[in-house]
Amino acid sequence: MSRIREIFRKGEGVLHLTPTWVPRSFNEPGRRLRLHPDDYFSFGMDRGGICERWLGSVTVALNGPKTGPTEGMSFVYDAETGGKLLFADAVDELGADLIGTELQEAYGTWPTFAKLYDYDKPLFHHLHLKEEMANRIGRHGKPEAYYFPIQYNAYLGRFPLTYFGFDPSVTKEQVKECIRNYSKFDTRITELSRAYRIQLGTGWYTPAGVIHAPASVVTYEPQWNSDVNTIMENVTMGEVNGENLLTDCQPPEEKGDVDALFAQIDWEESTRSDYKQKYFRLPKPLPETQKGLTEKWVAYANEWIAAKEVTVAPGADVVLTDQACYCALVVQGHGRFGVYECEAPGVLRFNDISGDEYFVAESAAKKGIRIVNTGSYEPLVILQNFANNNPAVPDTV
Repeated sequence: MSRIREIFRKGEGVLHLTPTWVPRSFNEPGRRLRLHPDDYFSFGMDRGGICERWLGSVTVALNGPKTGPTEGMSFVYDAETGGKLLFADAVDELGADLIGTELQEAYGTWPTFAKLYDYDKPLFHHLHLKEEMANRIGRHGKPEAYYFPIQYNAYLGRFPLTYFGFDPSVTKEQVKECIRNYSKFDTRITELSRAYRIQLGTGWYTPAGVIHAPASVVTYEPQWNSDVNTIMENVTMGEVNGENLLTDCQPPEEKGDVDALFAQIDWEESTRSDYKQKYFRLPKPLPETQKGLTEKWVAYANEWIAAKEVTVAPGADVVLTDQACYCALVVQGHGRFGVYECEAPGVLRFNDISGDEYFVAESAAKKGIRIVNTGSYEPLVILQNFANNNPAVPDTV
């Protein structure tokens, strides 16, 4: 039996994953990821600070020429040896035994992941390519959902508002003019947009092709398996965004073409007058089935991704069942997650193993994971992210 299958067997269908830190050369770390203050520049000063943690990822980050071969990719912890195995290799080897037949036949891999992103300033006005456009550069599109967990947001950063799309009164030519002058002067493109103040404990869905500038709030982001961006704001809170950030995700023959860049925008969705009505997400609570167990959907009503928040009361012993595989992140409390001890971290060093991230196979999810809150005071709170194959996900707002 291979080592990964032995770990999988002993974990009873659950893999213990280690933290995956991702640096970014732009913006500033919000320093709320529970990483030690000395470790935010562990990749080197030239790589920028650590602003993201990726969860259950088989994807390499799109981080420029110095990106490491496994940067952004998750690892499975081998408790017996103290070593780590690449999660993508585990997905390849275990296949349908891990992710289920449906995902295996449709994608041949785990097609999504989640992240915690943490920026002290708002992010630039940008979009993620739709699938057909991303395919032209050998990548996937990136629809994404946001949820704003209270546990990571004692401080909301410098600008806790998110811009979505453009005001319906804005013309296409106004936007093209901003693109055309990207390298000439501060175009202030967000003057054409609409901002919404973030409400903790709620979320949004953002389709690929919708331009947006996320708030300076720690965000739990389930997303499709990609890291493609086109940045159309050239100055963000005084920070100049290089022209390469505008054109990096264009095919070579289209580099710098204004009309081709504009065509990446889903104009209809970016300018809809009922944007909040369609894409804002209040939690959808599930009926209580066990004493001490509370579940609510926090990302739903789209064809790509979903997420749930699970709360286990102090002292409660419950069985959590789901209809598809998922990645789980413990954000508060401590206890048992299947055969593993679990806990939300206090402070982690860059190379520390944590007890807060697990990947649950479809068969184990259907059978049920026993979760015990061994604490006497705090709830045990877990976020789960799913792909698009869970039939229990609500399909309406």
